[in-house]
Amino acid sequence: MIDKLSWISVYPEIILLIMACVIALADLGVKSPRRTQTYVLSLLTLAIVAALQASYAVGGVTVYGFNNMVVSDPMGNWLKCFASIAMMVTLVYGRPYAGDRDMLRGGEMFSLSMFSLLGMFVMISGNNFLVIYLGLELLTLSSYALVALRRDNGTATEAAMKYFVLGALASGFLLYGLSMMYGATGSLDVNAVFKAINSGQIKHQVLVFGLVFVVSGLAFKLGVVPFHMWIPDVYQGAPTAVTLLIGGAPKLAAFAICIRLLVEGMLPLAIDWQQMLMVLSVGSLLIGNLAAIAQTNLKRMLAYSTISHMGFVLLGLMSGVVNGDIHYAANAYSSSMFYVITYVLTTLASFGVILLLARDGFESEEIADLAGLNERSPLYAGVMAVCLLSLAGIPPMVGFYAKLSVLQALVASGGAFNIGLAVFAVMMSLIGAFYYLRVIKVMYFDKPTSTNIVSAPLDVRAVLTLNGALLLLLGLLPGGLMTLCANAVVQMLGT
Repeated sequence: MIDKLSWISVYPEIILLIMACVIALADLGVKSPRRTQTYVLSLLTLAIVAALQASYAVGGVTVYGFNNMVVSDPMGNWLKCFASIAMMVTLVYGRPYAGDRDMLRGGEMFSLSMFSLLGMFVMISGNNFLVIYLGLELLTLSSYALVALRRDNGTATEAAMKYFVLGALASGFLLYGLSMMYGATGSLDVNAVFKAINSGQIKHQVLVFGLVFVVSGLAFKLGVVPFHMWIPDVYQGAPTAVTLLIGGAPKLAAFAICIRLLVEGMLPLAIDWQQMLMVLSVGSLLIGNLAAIAQTNLKRMLAYSTISHMGFVLLGLMSGVVNGDIHYAANAYSSSMFYVITYVLTTLASFGVILLLARDGFESEEIADLAGLNERSPLYAGVMAVCLLSLAGIPPMVGFYAKLSVLQALVASGGAFNIGLAVFAVMMSLIGAFYYLRVIKVMYFDKPTSTNIVSAPLDVRAVLTLNGALLLLLGLLPGGLMTLCANAVVQMLGT
C-alpha cells in the first residue's frame, strides 16, 4: 500500500508528466506557426512546478516515498526549482530562433523539453539505483531527439548521432558500475548501500572496481576530461536553442546524481572516489582552458569553457572528506552547489545573447560575428560582457564568488596538496580569462561587420535584461544564495 506521503513527495513530477502529455496532445490543434498557445501553456506549467518545488524547499522537510525509492529534500527541491526556471528561460530565448528555422512545425520542442525536465526531476529525486538510471535515460533520450530536431540539417544530425553513440556507451558504464555495486551490497537502495559499505564486511577491491565505472558514467554526464569528447561537437552541431537546453538545466541534475550516488550512497569510499575526481578536475581545468584559446567558434569556445567549469565543481566535491573526517563536507558540497547554480544562470544569459543575434539563415556562432556589438546594441553587449566577466571569475560578478567559495573549501580541507590544487586552479582561471576578455575586446573595439539592428521580442528582452542584472546583483550580494545552498546541503547530510 502506497501511503499519502509518497504521493506528496512526487506531486510536482505528476503535474509535469500530465501537462507534458496534455501539451503534446493540445499542440495537434494549434495553427499558429510560432506555437503561441503551446508556448504559453508550457511556461505556465513550468512556473507552477517551480513554485511548488520552492514551497516544498522552504518547508525544509525531507520525505522518503515509494519504499525509499524517491526522496524529497530541500537540496533536491531547490535544484528542481532552479531547473524549472532554467527551462522556462531556455524556452523564452529559444522560441524565436526555433521559429525562424522551421523547428516549430510540431510541438515536439516543447513536449520533449518537458520530458527532459521530468527526467532531471527523477534523477534529482532518485534514492534508488534504478530510479536514478530511469531519470537519466529519460533526459538523454529526449536530448538526442532535440539535437536532431532540424531534420534537414546535416550538422545537427551528425551531432545527434555522436551524442547518441557516446551517450549509450556512458550509460553502459554507469549501469555496469551500479550492477557491480548491487552485486557487492545486495541492494539498489542508496541508504542501504551506504550501510552495507560502512559495515566494512565487503571486499574493498570489488567496491572500487564498481566505483570506477560509476565515476566514469557520471564524468560523461558532467562532460569532464577524458569523457568530454561529445561536448564541443554537440554544442557546435546542435541548434543553438537546443545547445542551451543541454548546457543549462541538466548540469543541476548531473550535480544531484553525483551527490546521491557518491555522497549519500558511497561516502565511506570517499578516499577512493575523491582521488578519481581530483584527476578528472585537473584534466578538465587544463584541457578545457587550453583548448578554448584556439577556438574561433563561440559555441565551441563555450563548450570547452564548460569542461573547465565542471572541473571546478569537481574540486568542491573532492574536498568534503579529509582522512575520514566529514567535518568539511557541508562547506565543500554547498560551494559546489552554489557554483553549478551560478554557472547555469551565466550560461543561460550568454547563449541568450547568441540566440538573439542569430537571424534567419545566419547563426552568429563565430566570435567575429560579435564585432562591434556595442555600436549596434549597447544593452546586449553589456549583458554579454557581464556573462563573460562572470565566467572568467572577475569581481564583482557572481562567478568570482563561485570560484572563491570552491577554492576556500579546497584550502580549508587542509594539506599542502590541496593548497597546490587551489593554486593550479587559479592559474588555469587566469588562462581562461584570456579567451573571455578576447570576446569582450571584439565586441567593444572591433569594427562591426554588420549594420543590422538587433531586435528581440519583449519577453526575450525582459528576461535577458533580468538575467544579466541577476549576475551582477548576486555578485554584489551572494550571501542569500550561499546560505540557501549551505542549509540545503546540511539538511541532506543530516538525513
